[in-house]
Amino acid sequence: MSKTFEKLQPYLDKSMALQAARSLFEWDDETAAPYEAAEYTSKVIGILSNEYMDSLINDEVRKLLKKLQEDKEQEELTETEKAIVKELAKIYDQLESVPPKEYRAFNELTSKSSRIWAKARKDNRYEDFAPYLNQVIDYKKKFASYRAKKGKKAYEVLLNDFDECFGIKELDEFFNKVKENLIPLLKEVGHKADTIDKSYNFKSYDISKQKEFCRFLSGYVGFDFNRGVIAESAHPFTTQLHNHDVRITNRFIEDNLESAMFSIIHESGHAIYEMNIDDSLTQTLVGGGTSMGMHEAQSRFFENNIGRSREFWEPLYDRLVNTYPENLKEVSLENFIKGINKAAPSLIRTEADELSYPLHILIRYEIEKMIFDGEVNVDELPKVWNKKYQEYMGITPPDDANGILQDTHWSQGEFGYFPSYAIGSAVAAQIHYHMLDIMPFNQYLLDGNLTPIREYLKDSIHKYGATKNTNELLKDMTGEEFNADYYIKYLREKYQKLYKL
Repeated sequence: MSKTFEKLQPYLDKSMALQAARSLFEWDDETAAPYEAAEYTSKVIGILSNEYMDSLINDEVRKLLKKLQEDKEQEELTETEKAIVKELAKIYDQLESVPPKEYRAFNELTSKSSRIWAKARKDNRYEDFAPYLNQVIDYKKKFASYRAKKGKKAYEVLLNDFDECFGIKELDEFFNKVKENLIPLLKEVGHKADTIDKSYNFKSYDISKQKEFCRFLSGYVGFDFNRGVIAESAHPFTTQLHNHDVRITNRFIEDNLESAMFSIIHESGHAIYEMNIDDSLTQTLVGGGTSMGMHEAQSRFFENNIGRSREFWEPLYDRLVNTYPENLKEVSLENFIKGINKAAPSLIRTEADELSYPLHILIRYEIEKMIFDGEVNVDELPKVWNKKYQEYMGITPPDDANGILQDTHWSQGEFGYFPSYAIGSAVAAQIHYHMLDIMPFNQYLLDGNLTPIREYLKDSIHKYGATKNTNELLKDMTGEEFNADYYIKYLREKYQKLYKL
């Protein structure tokens, strides 16, 4: 460690501790805290956010960072230290131009607005959430304008916060490919939708049994209960304090068997990524996943490429049937596999099948671009949302709870996040084809042995944390950078086979 980096370390340690404390409060607020706590917890989160900003955005850290970026200093740094310095420079870019009072106020606002959103969704009252959403958007526009270089759009700034490899140009190209290839395929599949009966899915499934089976599923795919816990929340999510404390949540619906099962596999995929980050990186600025695109690739890989395959369920299906014999004893494994892969336009993103899922993301991407280009205001959003669902899916939400209120992301100011889900699905397909080439992937699943799959992901992606970006990891692992053609190929092959097109 260079002497300059050694001087920087106490500031990094303090910022890490403050982030961990804030994450704990946010976790508690989403999972266990009473509703009326939100107003008061937001003040605590605001103070912690202010202290976090002060721990990094100050004259001493600025001076140390500038020195560490010099060629002479770079020569004395380890590769990990270089990655930390690079990440610190990105954080500086995000925070330095934002007035501390505004940063604190924004964090207090999002702490409150996420709770307001949850109640508004439950009550189906968009009008209760809209004023908070309007404030969140105003802050995000303002913060992006502080940071945007000449000629750069505000939305581009926000996108880069979630994955530096994908800006508006790359995403426009990707989503155009999605529209050209997947909308016609979804329509073609739609003509045969009635050939698959999944009425079994919507019977009554005891919540306590769902919790027990989901806990088993999480452990089966690799969640380590010595380093992680599972709770409940209005919207499933994953958070981590470090690689030995990773927390996920789930949501249970009595008349929807699939919902909680695939949510827990999805969130377990996120958790496995964080748990597998090398100990040398944990509790540093690069001790988390490299991008939300790669993070969603891991969760979607476990949820879909593994979790919706026949090979995955062959050793498990009897256990599922024995958990709910009254509902599933007459449902064959073949019919179950068809059911969990059935494709049809739907209203709720988190319940969507693989084929229609990217259209849910396309809609959000286009709306977010409209918001930050000033083409739509908050009051108009439900109407725009419904119009796009009719245009791309042929369905219109009957109310806002099933429409614009379904996701928590905007309440937390996470504009630019949604594209990561679609990019993640595409990256997952690229990884899947690569792994099929280099290992007996399907045989591992049939044997109920996911360890070699997890270990390969750990060695190729997870252990590196944020020391490499999405394209660098893909290039090192598969030999090429992001290539959406694998995603189109995967969905075509899957649904043409399923529906015998």
